[in-house]
Amino acid sequence: MHVKHWIVIAALISLCACSRKVMDAFASFERPAHFPEPAYRFSTNEITAEKFELGKKLFYETKLSRDNTISCGTCHIQTAGFTHHGHDVSHGIEDRLGKRNSPSVSNMAWSKSFFWDGGVTDLDLQPIVPITNPVEMDETIPNVLQKLRAHPDYPKLFKRAFGSEEINTERLMKALSQFMVMLVSADSKYDRVIHKTGEQFSPEEQQGFQLFQQHCGSCHKEPLFTDESFRNNGIGIGYNGDEGRATVTLNEADKYKFKVPSLRNLSYTGPYMHDGRFLTLEAVLEHYAKRVKDVQNLDPALKQSGVLGIPLTAAEQSNIIAFLKTLNDPKFISNKKFAEQ
Repeated sequence: MHVKHWIVIAALISLCACSRKVMDAFASFERPAHFPEPAYRFSTNEITAEKFELGKKLFYETKLSRDNTISCGTCHIQTAGFTHHGHDVSHGIEDRLGKRNSPSVSNMAWSKSFFWDGGVTDLDLQPIVPITNPVEMDETIPNVLQKLRAHPDYPKLFKRAFGSEEINTERLMKALSQFMVMLVSADSKYDRVIHKTGEQFSPEEQQGFQLFQQHCGSCHKEPLFTDESFRNNGIGIGYNGDEGRATVTLNEADKYKFKVPSLRNLSYTGPYMHDGRFLTLEAVLEHYAKRVKDVQNLDPALKQSGVLGIPLTAAEQSNIIAFLKTLNDPKFISNKKFAEQ
């Protein structure tokens, strides 16, 4: 055989080996052993390396916004636990202000509803809301598709992921879901203690864990640290009059109720509450201990025997915060697989 033929064959073998190495390095979705079964329907959107990489590129793609300045990653920053670091409410195109704090995009595979009001119940439809919201991306789906089709890279990337260059709404949404469901945070100190790896809570963390289970665990249910319910936690009506869950259900009984957020990675995700009113965890615990307001639809758990809030001493609040910090997952916020490239 001619020497040139051998060179070509060797190059092809090398290319295939590199491709195999990339594919081997890609770990598909894995459910942590102590997590429940996911809510996401993987049967309709099988995870592949190609779809995940496409989804990641789209997550950081500013062409999803009208003026090509805002991406999903703008308001969901990895180092901030995929929240909008330092912002009480989200900032969209032209620095337009939203009315709610950007929730963390993590452990989405277990979510049954999305946004603070639960207005969307399918992850594959979730991105439509920020893309079309006038104070976020202010774009239309047809315009997004048109921009992606005209892009020099996207037709090839969609072909690699889906088998043809067709770019449509379904493929766009499913690619984004591929990236979001892979954002699994389950390697905190808490997780390692639960797995009995040999790591242990400090005395303060252990006391905080027991207090947490007693006073907080019914709403912030382990191991996801949310029960997916909607509750009024007595912070009062915000400056923008946001009625929360009632804006979706139009039910008076849902006024001022908001989705119980996960407590994972709290050290990275401040400020806190649906409107970002509390800058510190100390302020959050102070609210529950002393400042709960007796407002319409207040959650019954926060008014026991006529007593508002959760009676907690300063030492008990400090211990709970010590425990909450064991939910931080440094590897999650530094994992290069999730980073913009």
